[in-house]
Amino acid sequence: MRADDVRTRDRVTALLLEHGPQTASELAGRLGVSPAAVRRHLDALEAQGRVEERTAAGAQRGRGRPARHFHLTDAGRSGFAHAYDDLALTALRYVAASGGPDAVRAVARAQLAGLEQRASDAVARTSGAPVERAQALAEALTAEGYAASASAIASGGQLCQHHCPVAHVAAEFPQLCEVETAVIGRLVGTHVQRLATIAHGDGVCTTHIPGPRGPGTAPAGGGRDHIRAGNRSTPARPVPGERAARFPRPAPSTSTTPTNDRERTPA
Repeated sequence: MRADDVRTRDRVTALLLEHGPQTASELAGRLGVSPAAVRRHLDALEAQGRVEERTAAGAQRGRGRPARHFHLTDAGRSGFAHAYDDLALTALRYVAASGGPDAVRAVARAQLAGLEQRASDAVARTSGAPVERAQALAEALTAEGYAASASAIASGGQLCQHHCPVAHVAAEFPQLCEVETAVIGRLVGTHVQRLATIAHGDGVCTTHIPGPRGPGTAPAGGGRDHIRAGNRSTPARPVPGERAARFPRPAPSTSTTPTNDRERTPA
């Protein structure tokens, strides 16, 4: 596509944004080009989903034909700058000033409730293993715009989110990250730990998902003489032969003189 065509189509969408729905003739008059040239650009914009043509109710042109106006679509509007982040920051600052950090968390929970419900439907179709649930969660989060992935590691798994739709707001209000971490923990079915966040300058949001502990795993610092039994530490029993090695029996006596268990004392 030529650069001139790109600039002209951008001007067409800007006019539709500024002046609302218009006909091809109205756009041509504002641009100073022929209606046929405008129609060519409008056809291209329609193919891209940025504009759509509608019949204006109650309006006619020519010999009884209804006038057709071109409208911007949602996709066409998304190409222009928005102030959503500024609006969200203003609202949360007011909430924080009025109700404190807990009020901000309440807003975050309400905002993430829908996402949690949609993701839970996808996660419920997997097995109960946290890492497998994380993989299903990554697919659900990608559909929500988070560009997420999950992978298994030696200590369990990792959930990575390569995009954060609210990073600019979360940089000032970390409660959003806290609530999101809690949602991830509930969805994968175990306690998780946030290792990095885009909101705080990291390249990706990384969440560690611990793997299940194997049976008989010794606690850190327990040593070889202790094993875990419920919530108590109990001495480990020596293996056969180990007791003999650690505590050797005395050699048998070669004397023929009978001995008593107690030492006699002279009368």
